[in-house]
Amino acid sequence: MRTIGLIGGMSWESTVPYYCSINEGVKRRLGGLHSARIVLYSVDFHDIEKLQHAGRWDEAGEILAAAARALAAAAQALVAAGADFIVLCTNTMHKVVGAIESAVTIPVLHIADATAAGIRRAGLRRVGLLATRFTMEQDFYRGRLESGHGIEVLVPDQAERDLIHRVIYDELCLGVISDTSRERYREIITRLAERGAEGIIYGCTEIGMLVSQADSPVPVFDTTQIHATAAVEFALAG
Repeated sequence: MRTIGLIGGMSWESTVPYYCSINEGVKRRLGGLHSARIVLYSVDFHDIEKLQHAGRWDEAGEILAAAARALAAAAQALVAAGADFIVLCTNTMHKVVGAIESAVTIPVLHIADATAAGIRRAGLRRVGLLATRFTMEQDFYRGRLESGHGIEVLVPDQAERDLIHRVIYDELCLGVISDTSRERYREIITRLAERGAEGIIYGCTEIGMLVSQADSPVPVFDTTQIHATAAVEFALAG
């Protein structure tokens, strides 16, 4: 079994489902008392969030690159073969995934690639995206889906993007679950479907805490679960 290096804490509430889902997936595959070989480095999200909103992405990338180097070193101390790959437990910070990749020699399992594979398996080509404002508005994520995988991405309008972003940072990242916010998310999802979205990406790892498949008239792609499943598959491959 390959060793998985997790970079989490962005936020820690959404890192917990990663840990649970990966271990549950390994247990389903291998049975008995099997669990995943995991090394976890959890950052202080307060520091990352301040850098995000200040537009200081290079500095945030340096923090995650240091985390990646620490993971590789820790895994090498724990497992003779070392960590085999890294999973960055967040969508937004994939904006600086290049800094992580350049800091280590092991692969990084990109969340957008795993999500795209799930969308393509479902036979869909046009999806709506709910995420942080950074992920919805910038090209690092949407562009990878569109140019790299041929998937058209629809995003909510400006007011809706602001609401989605606020709920993520002011509620979900603090563990607050609001029925009012859930209803607003449902309305936005419905409007995306009416615009032609064949599916909806829950493109922030906290969104699955608030809404599920039951809240959407079209298939949803929860990136936390998709990424965790992809990590299990990669860890057990071969």
